[in-house]
Amino acid sequence: MTLHPNSALLHSLYWITLIAVVVSSASAVLKAGFKQFDLFGVIIIAIVTGLGGGSLRDMLLDREVFWIRDQMFFIASLGSAIVIFLLARVVVIPQRFFLIPDAAGLATFGVAGTLVSLMVGAPWLVASFMGVMTGTMGGIFRDILCNTPPVVFQSPLYATVSWAGSLLFIGLLYLHMDVTLAAIIAGLAIFIARLLAIRFNINLPVFKFKE
Repeated sequence: MTLHPNSALLHSLYWITLIAVVVSSASAVLKAGFKQFDLFGVIIIAIVTGLGGGSLRDMLLDREVFWIRDQMFFIASLGSAIVIFLLARVVVIPQRFFLIPDAAGLATFGVAGTLVSLMVGAPWLVASFMGVMTGTMGGIFRDILCNTPPVVFQSPLYATVSWAGSLLFIGLLYLHMDVTLAAIIAGLAIFIARLLAIRFNINLPVFKFKE
């Protein structure tokens, strides 16, 4: 399944990606903030988180990296980092609150990654996994830089809901649903499923050796 770029499709992709960059960068600032990093450290981690997953996706798909082509994404990541850095000084933010913008980033980047992959002609299964990678790799980079185990490997349903949402998005497109509407439905499904998994501590089985 290949989606042929048109003005409406590119417009939807632009705004989905911009939202993804902003919320992912915000989650990084909140995570790094509890490590007591200075402003420069917070900004670096925010940029790596907000732009890292999409950068890896674009390199694997052999397309121009999105934030190099349009620096507005870089500016959005930088702006998000500075705003949250300042906001945290005047508003009390619970330590686990970063999981909410993190879930939003997972949802929006998952949809954006799948959409981009379909636009360059990737097979549907590969496109869905590209959505997962786009949605999760920024968080993995963030956690490594913060010297903590990546949330994706230990937290309640993370990559799982991203993959399911990416497949849902592709399924809706196969049913000839409007791309923007399909993206909203799939993105909300990922976001809500992730929050429910956190709320009710729903996990996949962990690896165990037989004793």
